Amino acid sequence: MEVEDARYYEGCGHEGPIRCIFLCEFHPTAGPRITYQVPDDYVSKEIFDAVSVYIIPKPQLQRTIFTVNVLGFKITGFPVRIDNAKYARNAYYFNVCFVSDFWARTVQYEPVIKKFSEYLVTMEEQTGFLSDTNQPESENTKLPAMLKQILEDLNSKKQSSVTDGNMTIHLKVVKLSADPQPVVDHVVPILLVDLNTYNNQHWDLTTQRILQHIDGFSHVAKIAAQADAENSLVKTCIQNLLYYGVVSLLPIFQYSNVYATTPELKNLVSNKSFQEECLQFVSKSSGTQASLRDVFVFYSSMTQGTTLRDLCVRFNPSALHIDEKKLIQFGLLHKLIRRIHKYPVWVNSSSQCNRLSPMTQIFTGMASYDELCCGMEMSYQQLEELVEHDPRILIVWK
Repeated sequence: MEVEDARYYEGCGHEGPIRCIFLCEFHPTAGPRITYQVPDDYVSKEIFDAVSVYIIPKPQLQRTIFTVNVLGFKITGFPVRIDNAKYARNAYYFNVCFVSDFWARTVQYEPVIKKFSEYLVTMEEQTGFLSDTNQPESENTKLPAMLKQILEDLNSKKQSSVTDGNMTIHLKVVKLSADPQPVVDHVVPILLVDLNTYNNQHWDLTTQRILQHIDGFSHVAKIAAQADAENSLVKTCIQNLLYYGVVSLLPIFQYSNVYATTPELKNLVSNKSFQEECLQFVSKSSGTQASLRDVFVFYSSMTQGTTLRDLCVRFNPSALHIDEKKLIQFGLLHKLIRRIHKYPVWVNSSSQCNRLSPMTQIFTGMASYDELCCGMEMSYQQLEELVEHDPRILIVWK
C-alpha cells in the first residue's frame, strides 16, 4: 500500500501488514539493544535509541502492552522482566516488538505479541533460550528463523504455528471490531468476499442458506422471504456477517434515488491503484473499460434534486460502458457518494385530526421512504402517489 494514499492516516482504522519483528534486550553493560530483527536493519539504531526508554521501560510498566508511533514507524510490544539471581543485576529484560506503518491499526496484534512473549518466558526459564550465551551457535539461529516464520505466516495467513523441541505455540490474528450496527428490514447487504474462495463451512446452516441470496440489491426482508427463514434470525445472521467483515450494508437501489458526492471523491483523482479498482468494478462486462473521466463526471453530477434516472437519461451510461448499478455500489462502499433520503411528515393544523388520523403515527419525519415501503408493504410508486395526493404531507430531504 502506498503510504502517501490519502485514505491512510493515523487513526484511519485500516489494517496494515507487519513490516518487521525484532527482539530487544537490556544488556548489563551495553544497555538496551536489538538482538535480532527480521528483516535485518529495518529499524535503525538511531530510531531504536530514540524510543528505547519506552521499549525497555521501568519495572512499573513491565508486562503491559504499549504502542509507540515515531518517525513513520508504529512499534507495539510487551516488555518482560524475569527475576533470577543467575542474571546480571538479578533480572533479565527483553521485549518482542511488531513494527507496522504509522497509519496502521495494530490492536489485533496485541494478543499475539503477549502470547508469544509468554512462550519465550517459558522457553527462557526452562532452557535459557534467550539469554544463555554458552549454547552452541546452531541454537542461536533458531530465534531469527522463528521470527521470520511468524512474520511471513501472520502476513499471509493470519496464523502461525511454531515448534521448538516438545513445545509448540499457535498464534492467530483475531480481528477485533466494535459491535456492528443494528440490521433493519430495508437495508441491503452486499458481499465483500468471494464466496468461491471463502470457506463458509464455519457458518451455521441459516447463514449458509441466506448467503446465496445476498446479491447487493435484495433488502433484508426480501432475503428472509427468499430463504424461507425467520426475519429476526436473518437479521442476526447478517449482523454476524457484518462483524466479521463479510458483508456491508447499503440503501436500496432505485432509479428514483438521489445521491450527493462527498469529499472522499478526491481520492479518485489522486490515487492510481484506486482508479483501476474503480474502473474494473463499474465497467460493463462487454470487454471495453469505462474511462476515468466519464466515471468522475457521472459522480460529480450527483446533486440534491437530481435523480439517478435523470443522470442516466443525460449520460446514457451503457454507451459509456458504465454499469450504473455497480457505479452506485462502488461509490457507497467507498463513501464517494451518499444517499439523500426522503422523509414524509404529516403537518395538518388540526390537533384533533392529528390525534385521530393514523397518518400522524406513520409520517412522523423519522422514517424514510425505504423504511415505510418495507413496513407498509407498498411499492415506491404507491407511496409516492399517496404522498403527492395529500397536501397535508410534506417531504424532508436529508
